Amino acid sequence: MIEKTYETPRGTIHYWVGGEVSHPAPRLVFLPGLTADHRLFNAQLAHFASRYPTLVWDAPGHAASRPFDLTFSLADKARWLHEILVQEGFDRPVFVGQSMGGYVAQSYLQQFPGSIAGLVSIDSAPLGRAYTTAAELWLLKRMEPIYRLYPWKLLLRHGSNGVATTASGRALMREMMLTYDPDPAGYARLAGHGYRILAEAMEADLPYRIDCPALLICGEKDHAGSTRRYNRAWQAKTGIPLKWVKDAGHNANTDQPEVVNRLIDEFIETLRHHPGE
Repeated sequence: MIEKTYETPRGTIHYWVGGEVSHPAPRLVFLPGLTADHRLFNAQLAHFASRYPTLVWDAPGHAASRPFDLTFSLADKARWLHEILVQEGFDRPVFVGQSMGGYVAQSYLQQFPGSIAGLVSIDSAPLGRAYTTAAELWLLKRMEPIYRLYPWKLLLRHGSNGVATTASGRALMREMMLTYDPDPAGYARLAGHGYRILAEAMEADLPYRIDCPALLICGEKDHAGSTRRYNRAWQAKTGIPLKWVKDAGHNANTDQPEVVNRLIDEFIETLRHHPGE
């Protein structure tokens, strides 16, 4: 894949593209979760990038997309993504968003309805205000000092073990976290900022309507916050199909990549057969 950059008023975003965009196939856009980077989707890129036009980014403030002024909103993040996709000719892509990446996708749809062909949410949750309690929102806006209290070595261990069930999944998360090893306070700022803009997007109480075919994927052993509860409520309210991944944690796509890749493949096939839905 080819690394490219996109300049914003607050910093430079790094992203990678692969495949031929003129190819008559779905364009896949992979959106990593908070504090993770493009490496989160290594197994998916290896599986899909040779067959489809593919794009993945280091989100603003993450990994290669640093330094970055952390004064942006979730809507800003989605708007910059839109500008990158327009620049690259990624018309009506399929978004695959893990955790925070799924929230970015929903903010994108709020601003650019009808613009994507499909959404795969991996261990993410709905942005709608009704799903989240006032106490949860209060805590989301105060996560930075909590992260600062953790000794860095302990945070590394808990952060990697808490999102994955497999040795390979934990090792990958640890590798991504070590990007911030020289600056643990910067890691806390990034995490705190991410949770805060998430809470603010929820408090905006916008419709966040998903106007394209969608699939929810969640690890059966996802213990990150209330992700499993949110996904059950999301499926119950919207009817979006929900697939549980056995022996997988919050980063289900790194714990069980073959299973998740198969689910994405099957979802893409449904889009081929019902492109107008």
